[in-house]
Amino acid sequence: MSDTQLHDLISRHEVDLQAEWAKAITSAGSAREDLMKPEELRLQCSDLLRRLRQALKHGGTHDLTGPEWKEVREMLVGVSRTRASQGFTPSETANFVFSLKEPLFQRLRSELSAKPAQLAEETWSASTLIDKMGLLTMETFQQAREDVIRRQQEAMLELSTPVVKLWDGILALPLIGTLDSARTQVVMESLLQRVVAEGTVVVILDITGVPTVDTLVAQHLLKTVTAARLMGTDCIISGIRPQIAQTIVHLGVDLTSVITKASLADAFKIALARRNLMVVKRTAAVAAPVPAGV
Repeated sequence: MSDTQLHDLISRHEVDLQAEWAKAITSAGSAREDLMKPEELRLQCSDLLRRLRQALKHGGTHDLTGPEWKEVREMLVGVSRTRASQGFTPSETANFVFSLKEPLFQRLRSELSAKPAQLAEETWSASTLIDKMGLLTMETFQQAREDVIRRQQEAMLELSTPVVKLWDGILALPLIGTLDSARTQVVMESLLQRVVAEGTVVVILDITGVPTVDTLVAQHLLKTVTAARLMGTDCIISGIRPQIAQTIVHLGVDLTSVITKASLADAFKIALARRNLMVVKRTAAVAAPVPAGV
């Protein structure tokens, strides 16, 4: 089908096509009235048909990258990203575009039933155009989902690396889970920012929640220690369990330049000593005040 012929077909039946298209989406179970009102769906169908008609009117080819298809692309991208954030599934999003085939092909059969060769050619041409639109929709939807996942992963990384102030000049960084290059970068950035903001003297890296320590994890720890030292801050690694100690010795990882302790409490004692502080036990209890009138 030529662009002019398809444009004329949509122009003659635009209102009916819009209504039949929205009905086809609903019949396919992709309307999701719990996420989108029927009126909003009808407006989207009407808007896309209008943009499609205008693109064909300006002599556009079926290459959606052309300037005449800019408004169509923009709407498909916007619809895909919105539906990805609203909770639509990939199939429901794809059906928004592909459901246009049914009413469009019905119009073609109605007008060209006496010309089977032309009907086949123009049906194939229209189908190819809609497929390209559907492919763009799915690519955008997938990219939007990946963006959401990436932001969630970044948020989880930040939440999983809290920098805790234990005392003036003493910070603790409890690490939970596996350390990789991406997470190590987040750890270092978060730690160094707090070191500067707090004027930190000692940092405790607690690896009690790290399930295993291999050569790569040990290297990441050493990188973090080195970065903190360059800022003038001493580092202590706590949470060295017997199994981890054996693994580090077996791997030949050199941690002799780093103070290590079995528990966070032991590391905190060392940190307090570096600050010329100490924890002492109270030897005399303060007498409780006697209530008035007794």
